[in-house]
Amino acid sequence: MESRTRTISTGTPGDDACISVELERLIRQRGRDLRLRKLDQQKAVRTVNHLIDSLLEFLKNNEDQPFFRDISVLTSGSYYEMVKIHKPNEFDIMLKIKVPRIDFLELEEYKGLFYTVKLMKSTRKEIQHFLLEDGRTISATKVKAEMHRLVRKFISNHFQGKGWTICRKLVNSPAVTLEYTSKEKADEVMSVDIVPTLEVPQGWPQAARAGPNVDQWLGKKCRRQFVSKAVYFIPKRPKGRNLSDDAKESWRISFSHIEKEIMQYHGNKKTCCETSSNRCCRKVCLRLLKCLIEGLKQQFPKELEPLCSYHGKTAFFHVLSDRVHDSLWSPGQLSVSFMKLFGYFERCALNGSLLHFFVREHNLFSPPAFSKRALGFLTHVLREQRDLGFPVLKVPSPSSGVVPDTETLIPDIGTLIEPNPPVSDTCRISASFRHVYVWYSIAVIFVCVGIACVLHK
Repeated sequence: MESRTRTISTGTPGDDACISVELERLIRQRGRDLRLRKLDQQKAVRTVNHLIDSLLEFLKNNEDQPFFRDISVLTSGSYYEMVKIHKPNEFDIMLKIKVPRIDFLELEEYKGLFYTVKLMKSTRKEIQHFLLEDGRTISATKVKAEMHRLVRKFISNHFQGKGWTICRKLVNSPAVTLEYTSKEKADEVMSVDIVPTLEVPQGWPQAARAGPNVDQWLGKKCRRQFVSKAVYFIPKRPKGRNLSDDAKESWRISFSHIEKEIMQYHGNKKTCCETSSNRCCRKVCLRLLKCLIEGLKQQFPKELEPLCSYHGKTAFFHVLSDRVHDSLWSPGQLSVSFMKLFGYFERCALNGSLLHFFVREHNLFSPPAFSKRALGFLTHVLREQRDLGFPVLKVPSPSSGVVPDTETLIPDIGTLIEPNPPVSDTCRISASFRHVYVWYSIAVIFVCVGIACVLHK
């Protein structure tokens, strides 16, 4: 007889958690459904590559701003890490800008994540147009504003009327965001984030010098190779009000290139996922957690505004560095592995501590980036998802429409789900008609049998 549940230790605030047969079936089915279709990928990549190739040619031949001529592309984000879910409709493109030797100063209140970037000495090169009054500090706002101007000029000159539009600027976003709408599918929008990035090859800041905790998982040699690579800074200011002048012009350190490499070579053994015989379920688990985060944000956009997929990716990296052996991530362990990952993420929310994977002193769940109110709400909905069997992962039936009923899936805070919901009048009437019809049918059968017997005699 098939067992209805399996008991595992998830690391959640409670004791052991049970994975029902239904939940295991849901996790496996949803994991398969989240994979991208190859045909959709090919169409999207052709469109994006054509845009980026044309933009690079435009910038390199641009005469009014020579600072952006010597650039190169670094692809990053979930699509290029092969963990994108649903559709290939989001692409992250970093434009690497080479700069002279610089000196970066950490903003202490942000625990190693934000920096002011200064030239080691004054210069008369093209970068001087993006310096502050001291003649050495590189202005993040000036670089971002000029990139917006150039991309806008590029679109108007080369892609006018071809489906591409530029989104409005966001103060806390480092990207110039472009959106593409095809004529065939006007309801599907694809976005491309173009991020100007300073490439600094002279070593990592002190706060990140220890590198990621991958010694037992990927090896000490791999960690040393990571730390020896260049570091990147993107023009992103901290969240919050009443920022200092330095914070308004600050740069955020980026490890996107290392994250993509970890995703590509993710196994304890170097042969993991090279063939179909040694597949693992690591990326499937991350896709499921991303799906859960995205679903919660769609249902509660205001309450969970600070939450993003990077929180899920960070938790994922921490779990990988703890569960290092490939055998723990075999495809047959998918439901167990996902519950382990979810349990760690839930515990981080409950404790209010999700440490940055590369800058170990920075807490991604700390104010002002993540308010206590939002964290409390996140803790509640995560516990509710676990208790209800992850309804946000369930795909709505075709008859119920495309968008699930959020009031049915997850109730508001402070409300209780009734074990036996009241039956509507319509349901009662329908049930009464069914009973009358059954008894009427039985009576007709008896009458027919009696008549047949009389005629036979």
